[in-house]
Amino acid sequence: MSARRIQKLLIANRGEIALRIMRTCRVMGIRTVAVYSEPDEPMPFVRAADEAVALGGASPKESYLDVEKLVHAARVSGADAVHPGYGFLSENADFARRVGDAGLTFVGPPPTAIDAMGSKLGARDIMTRAGVPVVPGAELSGASDAEISARAEAIGYPVLVKASFGGGGRGMRVVESAGDLLAAVASARREAGSAFGNDTVFLERYVTSPRHIELQIFGDMHGNAVHLFERECSIQRRHQKIIEEAPSPVVTEALRAQMGAAAVTAAKAIGYVGAGTVEFIVAPGGEFFFLEVNTRLQVEHPVTEAITGLDLVRLQLLVAQGEPLPDEALRPTRRGHAIEARLYAEDPHEYLPVAGPLHTFEVPDDVRVDSGFESGSVVGIHYDSMLAKVIAYAPTRAEAAQHLASVLRRSRLHGVVTNRDLLVAILEHPEFGEGKTDTHFLQRHPPSALLEGVEPESTVRLHALVAALAAQAQNRAAAPTLQFAPTGFRNNPSQLQRRSFTHKSRTLEIGYWLGRGARFTVDGAPLEDVSLHKASPDAVDLTAGGVRRRYAVARHAGGVWVDSALGSSAFAEVSPFPDAAAELVTGSLVAPMPGKVVRVNVAAGDAVKKGAVLLVLEAMKMEHAIAAPAAGTVAALRVKAGDIVAGGDVLAVVEAAT
Repeated sequence: MSARRIQKLLIANRGEIALRIMRTCRVMGIRTVAVYSEPDEPMPFVRAADEAVALGGASPKESYLDVEKLVHAARVSGADAVHPGYGFLSENADFARRVGDAGLTFVGPPPTAIDAMGSKLGARDIMTRAGVPVVPGAELSGASDAEISARAEAIGYPVLVKASFGGGGRGMRVVESAGDLLAAVASARREAGSAFGNDTVFLERYVTSPRHIELQIFGDMHGNAVHLFERECSIQRRHQKIIEEAPSPVVTEALRAQMGAAAVTAAKAIGYVGAGTVEFIVAPGGEFFFLEVNTRLQVEHPVTEAITGLDLVRLQLLVAQGEPLPDEALRPTRRGHAIEARLYAEDPHEYLPVAGPLHTFEVPDDVRVDSGFESGSVVGIHYDSMLAKVIAYAPTRAEAAQHLASVLRRSRLHGVVTNRDLLVAILEHPEFGEGKTDTHFLQRHPPSALLEGVEPESTVRLHALVAALAAQAQNRAAAPTLQFAPTGFRNNPSQLQRRSFTHKSRTLEIGYWLGRGARFTVDGAPLEDVSLHKASPDAVDLTAGGVRRRYAVARHAGGVWVDSALGSSAFAEVSPFPDAAAELVTGSLVAPMPGKVVRVNVAAGDAVKKGAVLLVLEAMKMEHAIAAPAAGTVAALRVKAGDIVAGGDVLAVVEAAT
């Protein structure tokens, strides 16, 4: 088979995966074409490509899910191949066919393989016939409510409602009892339809305390099929992976051989070509079950690259050109350990995605960082909220975990709230260190427990003082007169200068005098054993408790961020001239994040029970229910289906029953 060299590649995706593909293309001498939606026009991946084509629209359906727009972009740019990345249309067989029909090379498996695995239901049947063990389940297509209930009873609770198409935890619900089943099925269908364009869902037995372990597979057009070892992906929230590693700390050589053989069998059963992943769940006793085949490159592929030394995107491009897998892929070796953490813009306590400006995004460069963002980027509401994948490699697992935690802690992340502290807490947890993790880790150790003590009171008070000193230095630097006077100088040393900052739900008042016999207070209480060496608008050097540290300070849009060896704190400076804006009306329900109102279940005047879902927001492809905090009456309804809301907007007002 003669190789068809790829000259120009259109990347039908966005963000970090688009940039990741471009890096390999540059090394291989392949020109790249980016496509972008309206919100993505200023993003780094658009500038990094050799050429870019605007798709228009804001939502995925208007842009990255529009097949004809993507094919047109390939034509007008002169691209001869298309790489789908992951997500969006990466596992859409019709898209792969359309690319082929247009005379373009699709960098991915053949449409027949995508078809075979595109439906998780169909995949289960194929694997069963091939002798690969699968989890017991049931199809729901065309089933009545009564039939759905009966099938769940036959499987036995708890059951998992699962989208047949797509992945990433979307369209997935765990159901503990029959009373919650039908609502979970309806909700999963809506979410699956929105995220993947297909609302088919099915039931599966929910295996308790499993580990999620997957094997990287590769096939070529010459009949070769191999696996490139396993990845452990058990640390998850909302069925989405947040920490992945390779190799798994619990997979023995015997189990690796068994799972590897099953993965290769799965690949050969569907004539697989290109990069793919066979996902398994492993029960506590070591029994493993097939979950699905992801017919694309995985988000977590960097950990496999780290331990094998292989560039998986390069292998994809070689295979797409008709070349056989090189010897190093046919006989792979592994060494060391790699761990990847997914850094998200989200409230780590509730896993709610957040949107807004990312003022500062600086991660130390002593690890691999795959990201689609940079300082000054804006996190929008239309796409996944992952900011970056941070990957550490070391000779041992313990070293990799320690290095990754250190890098995350030293990162400067200003603007949107992130899950950085949660990731660090997981990496440093004894259970993780011992490799005793499963998919229920965050249920046993909820964020409220993991994050307790992450930002101690002593650190908050010291960082608030630093924020005040930096603000004072900025004012001094900007003063048009008395430039000779030291910062914080007052004629009357008995009166401290004062500044107030809010931190989370509290306000702190800082007092300071910087002349001879400098004094510092927080909320009127003196800070002892503190001496200031130097203060500038963006850095403060001081000794506290006998330890000298340098504190970095940044200001953006009324916010102040302080980073030091003690951690990171975010503040908002309180104006000395209070805002007289009225407080929220009692009973107001506000949007927890920016998003789109996709469903409204009530009208003004309706009586509601405590916990009743009043409306549903969609943000970053996930649904979030807004429920009544108490029984009462809907006194006001401020939104309708289709409205776009900002975080903090009042959605409804519930007047509690007396």
